[in-house]
Amino acid sequence: MALTESTMLALGSKASDFLLPDTRGGDKLSYAQVAGERGTVILFICNHCPYVIHVRDELLRIGRAYLPRGIGFAAVSSNDVSTHPEDGPDAMAKLAKAEDFPFPYLYDETQDVARAYRAACTPDIFVFNAERALVYRGRLDASTPGNGVPVTGADLRAALDALLQGKRLDVSQQHPSMGCNIKWAR
Repeated sequence: MALTESTMLALGSKASDFLLPDTRGGDKLSYAQVAGERGTVILFICNHCPYVIHVRDELLRIGRAYLPRGIGFAAVSSNDVSTHPEDGPDAMAKLAKAEDFPFPYLYDETQDVARAYRAACTPDIFVFNAERALVYRGRLDASTPGNGVPVTGADLRAALDALLQGKRLDVSQQHPSMGCNIKWAR
């Protein structure tokens, strides 16, 4: 496991289009299909990463809390399955069903979507406004496995609340996510 920080894509960057299969049903979904009326969260996660496992329940709680408020969500796994088969579409589908994901869990086989978003680690979180402009990127909160800080989702919740209230989140409140590096194909 290589500890990696998110790249902190420039605020204002436009969300890239995609068309990826949802492992829960096989339908290919685009950004427009997962987008919310008031904003959209794109989560780069995977099944095996201890950093994702540490925060997964809170990511799901946040999805359940904000989807009804007009925020769209999609989780994307971009790991190379030749080296990490536990992150492949069958395992993703099983996990999404077992954990009752409230949002699509998309498979980025070519890794093109991860590259377009400059995703670097899992979890890597991107929040876009209704005009598809990036308003937040980085961590869920200050908790990491073993640091003793409770998982609250405070940073992501603050970003989503600011978005819903039409407020701009201070850049000093945006911190890189850290986790396992995305497993790039060789």
